[in-house]
Amino acid sequence: MSNLQEEIGRLSTDEKFELLDVLWASLEAEAPPITDAQREELDQRVARYEMDPSNVVSWEQVKASLLRSSETPCRLAS
Repeated sequence: MSNLQEEIGRLSTDEKFELLDVLWASLEAEAPPITDAQREELDQRVARYEMDPSNVVSWEQVKASLLRSSETPCRLAS
């Protein structure tokens, strides 16, 4: 693997982006289909959104919340 990392390190930025595109396409082609449970969850989420499109949290809000929580020490439940 380190040999591969060295080879990637020698690529130009454009070549790295091209490699990334090729890798992503190969992953998409090999992705397993979603399960019935996953499809059901997605359908439920879409239905909840369609019932009240204003009841959403923006990516900016989620990101800010995650950043705040990563700044505080993690406490394990006892």
